[in-house]
Amino acid sequence: MSLTTRVLLGLLAGLAFGIALAVWLPPSWQQVAVWIEPIGTIWTRALQMTVIPLVVTLLFTGVSNGGQGLGLLGAKGIVLFIVVLALVAAGTLVIAPTVFAQIQIDPVAAEALRAGSTAPQAVVPSFRDWLVGMMPNNLLSAMSTGAMLPIIVATLMFGAAATRLPQETRERLNRAAEAVGSVTIIVVRGILTLAPYGVFALAVPLALRLGTTALGAVAVYVVATAALSLLAIALMYPLARIGGVRIREFARALAPAQGIAVSARSSLAALPAMIEGATGIGMSERTTGFFLPFSASLYRLGSAVALPVGVIFIATLYGQPLNPGQYFVVGATSVLLSFSVPGIPGGSILIMAPVLLAVGLPVEGIGILLGVDTIPDMFRTTANVTGTMAAAVVLDNKD
Repeated sequence: MSLTTRVLLGLLAGLAFGIALAVWLPPSWQQVAVWIEPIGTIWTRALQMTVIPLVVTLLFTGVSNGGQGLGLLGAKGIVLFIVVLALVAAGTLVIAPTVFAQIQIDPVAAEALRAGSTAPQAVVPSFRDWLVGMMPNNLLSAMSTGAMLPIIVATLMFGAAATRLPQETRERLNRAAEAVGSVTIIVVRGILTLAPYGVFALAVPLALRLGTTALGAVAVYVVATAALSLLAIALMYPLARIGGVRIREFARALAPAQGIAVSARSSLAALPAMIEGATGIGMSERTTGFFLPFSASLYRLGSAVALPVGVIFIATLYGQPLNPGQYFVVGATSVLLSFSVPGIPGGSILIMAPVLLAVGLPVEGIGILLGVDTIPDMFRTTANVTGTMAAAVVLDNKD
């Protein structure tokens, strides 16, 4: 049985047991949830522990390696990525709150969820404080508090500085960072093998406090993520037309890669099909040989949907509405973190922890999202592949 199936079963079992505790079993049995809940918290903290080394090493190697022949095409690609990601994230932040406003959460139940959370209370800084806070005066302090934005800024600075080092020194730094990243990935995969138990332990108290509302809320999250991902995918076709390729030709060249993305849930697995499709519509060798692999490794259009949707859903679930300043932080952090999404199942969900911490939301909510991530991940990966091909069409022969 695959890990995805076991995680889904763990979620369903936890929701069923929690609902049984809330509706059918004697009240004395509810004490069981008190003993189960710490297991989910420990599992969530274990995942959270890996976020900083994972993000730092991936961003550092991505930027420092980019100094080796990134060129004008790669630089234009990064600018295009940021612009498209920002627009998609902004659109998601406009639409998603209206969708999740339809979920009716009992205020008493939401208060119970917040009481059982280990998340720090949100302290929303002024814009001036937020701007100043982007530049850390103490990296260790930023790491200890989970302040990811200043860590990202510092990592980008050090990565850019590394491109000015002699090649031998830069390669040693990159090997060291890649080694730390590889070890972190092994740790993450080990933690994920325990996901069925962690998700079960998180789902039990959730269902106990929300009852059958939890099932409907999770269903709305899955449908909303899929629908918004489809919208982002649809917007890439006119973008390709702007790049000079007819929509029908673009769709035909892209379809095989999209089929692989849906089934394999991996952008890199779809790369050969993308290269073949791009060659078929006459893209240059530099685009197919350099830009497509570069984009497939770095550009995650689906994360610009998944991260804001997940954060807004968790805010709704826990009855903690976000203010305009927090929406801005969610959007900005989501765009930056999308470049460090690891190439593993549920990567966008795992990388959500810093976004949640940035606005004081419970990290425990990640376990619920991970439990139903199969369907959203299919749409998210398809969006990644579609965005990569559209960007290649726009920039082909324009450097």
